[in-house]
Amino acid sequence: RRLACGDVEGRLETIFGRVRAIQAKSGRFDMLLCVGNFFGSSCEAEWAAYRSGAKKAPIPTYVLGANNQDTLSYFPDVSGCELAENITYLGRRGVFSSCSGLHIAYLSGTEAQEQPAPAHSFSTKDVAELKTSLLATPNFRGVDILLTSPWPRDVGTFANSAGEIDTKKCGSKLVSDLAASIKPRYHFAALEKAYYERLPYRNHTVLQETPQHVTRFIALADVGNTSKKKYLYAFSIVPMSAMEPAELVKQPQDVTENPYRKLRREAAKAKAQEESSCQFFFDLNKHQGKKRPSDGKGDSQPKQAKKPPQPTGPCWFCLASPEVEKHLVVSIGTHCYLALAKGGLLPDHVLILPIGHYQSVVDLSSEVLEEVTKYKAALKEFFRSKGKRYVLFERNYRSQHLQLQVIPVPLDLCTSEDIKESFITQAQEQQIELLEIPEHSDITQVAQPGMPYFYVELDTGEKLFHRIRGRFPLQFGREVLASSALLAVPQRSDWRQCAAPQPEEAAQARAFRRDFQPFDFSL
Repeated sequence: RRLACGDVEGRLETIFGRVRAIQAKSGRFDMLLCVGNFFGSSCEAEWAAYRSGAKKAPIPTYVLGANNQDTLSYFPDVSGCELAENITYLGRRGVFSSCSGLHIAYLSGTEAQEQPAPAHSFSTKDVAELKTSLLATPNFRGVDILLTSPWPRDVGTFANSAGEIDTKKCGSKLVSDLAASIKPRYHFAALEKAYYERLPYRNHTVLQETPQHVTRFIALADVGNTSKKKYLYAFSIVPMSAMEPAELVKQPQDVTENPYRKLRREAAKAKAQEESSCQFFFDLNKHQGKKRPSDGKGDSQPKQAKKPPQPTGPCWFCLASPEVEKHLVVSIGTHCYLALAKGGLLPDHVLILPIGHYQSVVDLSSEVLEEVTKYKAALKEFFRSKGKRYVLFERNYRSQHLQLQVIPVPLDLCTSEDIKESFITQAQEQQIELLEIPEHSDITQVAQPGMPYFYVELDTGEKLFHRIRGRFPLQFGREVLASSALLAVPQRSDWRQCAAPQPEEAAQARAFRRDFQPFDFSL
């Protein structure tokens, strides 16, 4: 059993008195881990009693180094040393292994804002060397605990609120990089005079990587603060090396996406560059290898071409159906057509629809899927010419005819990462597990015909997927895009509230048809 505490700032009697009280009530703890400022600017008298041996810490106490120039003198050896009986300075950076086999990585100081880095700061080189020393370990899976004084930047992404702390501006990017790389099971930090226990997050990408353990980030307040914010945290932890693999990788119900997902993806891309490009072309051949018949047989029909199933009743989207609102149609291909969305989020919100009756993308024949791909490419080029990127989504749930909703978003409004973050965050708020799937994977690899699902695709090729197992909000895709984080038109999240008179719809369709004409391969 271990204890962790936030900034002591020289209040030694307060923290050690609290530890004694806890041990008297709950039994003995093995160690106290201190993050943040252990010493204050005026604690010399209190410290002298411990340094001389007149007083003694009640349990082995491990502290990080100085975070400012004023307290540097308390740490005589940069590589770590015993400061007083039962009080040990861990050092500038490294890994401490307890007698029980617990591995504790630590990084002292704050992120350097100048070069050379001051003695109370860490640099990119410090973090790189710590990462390298750990990642080079055979069969490295992560560390049990990570101790840093600063918070990691962006730790609040996809998570519960950190209160008054803005995690997009607070903390260190280098600490984020370190945490993303060495995958601690617990990560403690301080300095912000706030308590924040983040929901646990994954250290693997679902559907792409083998399941790994989760990380719990806990920021602790300053010792003895008058606001009574939590500054001491008790926890039990079995060393990773002593755990059964299945037990180690168990995912709690409240687990979230990794907040450093962007960092992890950049690292994965760098790794992918080292691999052969053959896999990329293999994927293309696998999914698009039947694009054209062989030379001299251009007029022949594809072998065993499947006819689409017939609807069981009236269908609003089969092009031959009298129910189709044909004034909204803006382009007709051989197998697919484009139509403006009725009650669209924006005037250029468009649908890609198969002419025949197909329920979902995974049901499409190869020739229909090929034309869907052509329309996506044409729409990407069209919207990019107008300074926009598209977001495409499909809801294969309580619908009988495939509708690929394509909504343009201004390029200068947000990045593709912002869009994914909005979808994942709002999904988590509604207990929807929205997962990123490999960039060059096809949706048919994760969904089977007849399986209900929700699917998002950006024009960069990035994809998100949710398998629907129960109820699902029918307007979820529109609600995310309409939210204040993206298009900021929440009043348009329900299409039924946005339908325009037919003459106005027809005028919008004519305008879109005219603008899209240079990009329309069907003409």
